[in-house]
Amino acid sequence: MIKPLTSLLLISVAICHFAAAADIRPDRELLYKEIDGVPLKLHLFEPADLKPTDQRPAIVFFFGGGWSGGTPKQFYQQARDMAELGLVAFSAEYRVRSRNKTTPFECVNDGKSAIRWVRAHAGELGIAPDRIVASGGSAGGHVAGATGVLSGYEEEGEDLAISSQPNLMILFNPVLDTTEAGFGAERFKPEQQTDLSLCHQVHPDIVPTIVFHGTADTTVPLENAERFTRLMQEAGNECVLVPAEGKGHGFFNGSFFRRRSDDVDYRLIFDRSVDFLRQHRYLSAL
Repeated sequence: MIKPLTSLLLISVAICHFAAAADIRPDRELLYKEIDGVPLKLHLFEPADLKPTDQRPAIVFFFGGGWSGGTPKQFYQQARDMAELGLVAFSAEYRVRSRNKTTPFECVNDGKSAIRWVRAHAGELGIAPDRIVASGGSAGGHVAGATGVLSGYEEEGEDLAISSQPNLMILFNPVLDTTEAGFGAERFKPEQQTDLSLCHQVHPDIVPTIVFHGTADTTVPLENAERFTRLMQEAGNECVLVPAEGKGHGFFNGSFFRRRSDDVDYRLIFDRSVDFLRQHRYLSAL
């Protein structure tokens, strides 16, 4: 049984050097999509010893911001620390309302495009195409979750023979219900309320998932995460909920993105995420 984060011991990952929060930059940026004149890039963090012939696991992070704003920098710290462990890590750009006048549907389109692009280019990036993790927080957690849960919403013209579904999901206080019982209902027409609502679209054969959620989250109700976890398990899927006692929305952010963070919660969550990756043998070959 999974215990709340407050009762977990803070165990340092010996082989992981947590990046200095003051100066984190991607190794390079790769264009994965251009649509309506908008270039979208993946901010790439590579292990120091990576070779193109490697078969490394990869992780793609999606930033939060209510589908309206946000920046890939939110997950630079996580991406760099995952790269230190040996994963090929990306922090993805995607279209948002404030910059691109888009809806959550385009956000999901872009998330699926990003996963598909990574899988399509796995051979040249040293990535195992069957070990791709989708991750993200808040609305970015929704985008990541949508790549693993929702059917359809693929970008027109892409090679649908290449799957846009990840092989594992790590979600941080994700938006899971887009109706009035959750978050963001005003962003959808009445007839669209459940179209992108992950709680309403659960089905068998969804990839293994871990959800981190603060018990004091007033933005995305904890009940949504509890219900999603129950529905996933009832459908025969592996889904683990890790509650963080007394923590609010965005508690997972590290000090690079939230300067006042002491990184205690960040490291607890990072260690638990690493445990999840090890349980699924994503780190066994490293």
